[in-house]
Amino acid sequence: MSYVHRSAGRIRLRYLAAILVDASVAALSLFLALELRLQTALSDAIVSAASGSAICTAFITVVVFHGLGIYRHAWRYVSVKELLLLAQATTITVLLSTTAIWMFFSDPPWLPRSVPVIQWFVLLVMVGSLRVFRRMAREMLRPAPASRPILRASSERNAEREDVLLLGDPDWAESVLRTLQSPGNRHVHPVGILTHDDDGERNLSIRGVPILGTMDELENIVGELARGRHRPSYIIVNQGDACLTGPRMAKLATRAAQLGLEVARAQEPGRLQRSGDGNLDLRFVNLTDLLGRPELRLDGTVVRNAIKGRRILVTGAGGTIGSELVRQIASFEAEEILLLDHGEYNLYAIDMELREQFPHVRGTPLLCSVRQRDALIKLFVHYRPDLVFHAAALKHVPLVEANLSAGVLTNVIGTRNVADAVQACGAKAMIQVSTDKAVNPVGMMGATKRLGELYCQALDLAVPGDSDTCRFLTVRFGNVLGSSGSLIPLFLRQLSRRGPLTVTHPDIERYFMTVHEAVQLILHSTAATLRGGIQRGRVFVLDMGDPIKIVDIARRMIRAAGLVPDIDVKIDFVGLRPGEKLFEELFDESEERLPSTLPGIFEAEPLSIPLPELQAVFQRLEKLAHQGDAESIRLIMHSVIHMYGDDPQPVQSLANVAGPVAAVSPNLRTARL
Repeated sequence: MSYVHRSAGRIRLRYLAAILVDASVAALSLFLALELRLQTALSDAIVSAASGSAICTAFITVVVFHGLGIYRHAWRYVSVKELLLLAQATTITVLLSTTAIWMFFSDPPWLPRSVPVIQWFVLLVMVGSLRVFRRMAREMLRPAPASRPILRASSERNAEREDVLLLGDPDWAESVLRTLQSPGNRHVHPVGILTHDDDGERNLSIRGVPILGTMDELENIVGELARGRHRPSYIIVNQGDACLTGPRMAKLATRAAQLGLEVARAQEPGRLQRSGDGNLDLRFVNLTDLLGRPELRLDGTVVRNAIKGRRILVTGAGGTIGSELVRQIASFEAEEILLLDHGEYNLYAIDMELREQFPHVRGTPLLCSVRQRDALIKLFVHYRPDLVFHAAALKHVPLVEANLSAGVLTNVIGTRNVADAVQACGAKAMIQVSTDKAVNPVGMMGATKRLGELYCQALDLAVPGDSDTCRFLTVRFGNVLGSSGSLIPLFLRQLSRRGPLTVTHPDIERYFMTVHEAVQLILHSTAATLRGGIQRGRVFVLDMGDPIKIVDIARRMIRAAGLVPDIDVKIDFVGLRPGEKLFEELFDESEERLPSTLPGIFEAEPLSIPLPELQAVFQRLEKLAHQGDAESIRLIMHSVIHMYGDDPQPVQSLANVAGPVAAVSPNLRTARL
């Protein structure tokens, strides 16, 4: 017989045993209630007369208990919640059985009217006591944890069991201990609790585990536990602990690594995420720890006012930024979200997530590429979105560098197509997601995004400043931690193999923020613009704090995994890739940085290019991209964004750029972005 069949057999046996016990108790409760009411032993006549009623009560009890799901709860885990459910089931049982007895037995003289009340109490006490006694027996028969392991060594320690420390507030520790002390987790043995502050709870015990001190005493406590043969293997902390963010978490990981300990996180009681002994399980890495600063949190009231009840379209809806836009927009009660993406699987995934997590928000998946101008305009005119968030883009520097025509068709022509479709459908605003690589670009990815910025700026300036015509916004920010294809997933894969971690240059640095932060600020920029007061032609730049060296992030991730940089895991420097800069910038030298009333957001006013000239350049770039003429594309883009080689020759007018490439200065033919 298979294990599955044996397990199913045991489950059926326990189910039938529970039914039999409850039915017997229910029948017995009627006789006990009669004895308590009559205050004498029951005569044979009364027992005989009440037998039919007792059988009826037993049947109704089993039916009600089954209907309310009583038999889905294991007796050994009974809690107050289950006892309250038992009280509800008992009440219904007594009401139904009493009604049935009076109906079928014609108000029997042997049944005083007070008996049902007494029976309710007797039945509840009996069925509840049986379950409570079962749990008490389980607790008493289970081996108790050591109450003072720091003072008393155990001579018979289970070799398969790992000693652990808990670090957090006592309430959280109690919830984790309740799970860790269950039979399924006997391999994890809590030997002590550490708190953040000494609030006079030292030497107290929680579920038999003592509070040993504070985190500041970690080294001394671990040493004393080791002398008592209870040296912990790792420390369990609370994933949501506000006292363990940024540098504090990195410091704890460093101190733990020096003691040979790992740091595990419990996102919820009993759900531990830690590194294994072979390949590392690195799901525990909290990306905000790598920022070295607290994650930005903003009040969502103004955003809700801008989003609620509106139809929103998101391009690139299945990507990292696009999908987070969809989640946050849905949380602000949009009427409908139009999900546009050219990738079938990504579109399917975000559509299913929206349906499952936000069933009250209508979602419409649109399988379309931003390169398909006619199809795009047709969709926009049909659905008429109020706001359009343009997150679709090719963003990987080396790939765009090697596939320039594809980069132009998506990032340049695609942005033009979306903007023109927005004009055609009469939306209130288009918000373009841009990148700090668009500032003084040395690579073609940044250059394509810069042209997208210029086009949106030109459209925004093409109407009078006080007009209510559609707004075209650009929001510029740096790297998003954990986005697909970024350095964090790369480091995680390399760490899972214990390295080496590859960094392009020892001094390379980038601006970072989490995807949640980035989307918050995008939505706040949108809300501010819709309220009015934001001048046309400006670019929003997100405040990402100070740039962070990539090598520092690599070292933090290694320490967070309980390992030592350059000893357990090496870091290799592999050189800058084509089109990659050593330092990123948030503002161009020609841009005027302006104060903003929005927290976490700067404003900039770039030099603009007239819309007709840009449209001519875009038509020329589109033709060259379809022809696959990467050399000519480089020359034109180099001229438009005023980025030159070692021998700069400024182009005074874009008229020549839009025409034959031969009109461009010969010195630009060898220039490279």
